[in-house]
Amino acid sequence: MKSVTLKSPGGLDNLQLTEVEAPGEPGPGEIRVRLHASSLNFHDYLVAAGGIPTADGRIPMSDGAGVVEAVGEGVEEFSAGDAVVSTFFPSWLEGPARLGNFATTPGDGVDGYAREQVVAKATAFTRQPEGWSHAESATLTTAGLTAWRALVVDGGIKAGDTVLVLGTGGVSIFALQFARMMGARVIATSSSDEKLKRLRELGAEHTINYREDPEWGRTVRELTGGEGVDQVIEVGGPGTLPQSIEAVRIGGHIALIGVLTGGAGEVPTAKLMARQASLKGLIVGSRRHQLEMIRAIEVGGLKPVIDREFPLEEIAEAFRHQEAGRHFGKICLTW
Repeated sequence: MKSVTLKSPGGLDNLQLTEVEAPGEPGPGEIRVRLHASSLNFHDYLVAAGGIPTADGRIPMSDGAGVVEAVGEGVEEFSAGDAVVSTFFPSWLEGPARLGNFATTPGDGVDGYAREQVVAKATAFTRQPEGWSHAESATLTTAGLTAWRALVVDGGIKAGDTVLVLGTGGVSIFALQFARMMGARVIATSSSDEKLKRLRELGAEHTINYREDPEWGRTVRELTGGEGVDQVIEVGGPGTLPQSIEAVRIGGHIALIGVLTGGAGEVPTAKLMARQASLKGLIVGSRRHQLEMIRAIEVGGLKPVIDREFPLEEIAEAFRHQEAGRHFGKICLTW
């Protein structure tokens, strides 16, 4: 079968399409899945570019969607022919978070989904949303579930809330869509006026060009009558966190889900204390969260925003497209 492997020490030129032995029959509690799609995340890019060291020959990609080909003894949740999508933490089925690293994450600590077939525990997958394509479903594993946990599980979003989303990556776009689906107002930022227009078309009530307005946190407070937003989807890290703290209301919630501007930096702790806001880091979510998200998606009729699809053999070009930063929403691989 076809598979992409990453030669150590990483780098986009070290992504190789190879032929490897196909997996056998699934054992007890396992399923064999014919994979058809994946989607790119910043974490996948760091692995592929060599920013996160992995084993030589690692199969990348943390997201995978496809069709069940066979089920092992004891599997009752799935049958051959079912459309399924992977989970980011295969061993975190439900309950509070207990994983703080990527040792069990496909495409990092273990082989991922840039291949044609995989045998895995049935609990490493959930069903896809009804009527979604494999590419659409592959956007959920990381980006969709991160936004869902930030807003719904941790943030307790409710109708009438105001949410601030930063940028136009996969998590931020999903957060905008989920917030609107829940009846919340959205303020969104970008450095591109063209992207800001598209954000408004998706339902953002107000948009801010952060390059033209470096004090955008103050602007957000002005747009909310001096109160600030109920929730912030914080993807930038140290470079944007001070403005996010400025933008949040007293008692509000900041979900720290990305560090695009660096792994460490100064935090205005006095202002955070004065805001009496919660700042909570998170890494994706559990299988239970994913099942709940999919039920909500089906009721709400949401569909993801896909910027572009690449064939599997063009995985390096897909990452270069991501690296350029011109995408809006998700970039997918299909085969």
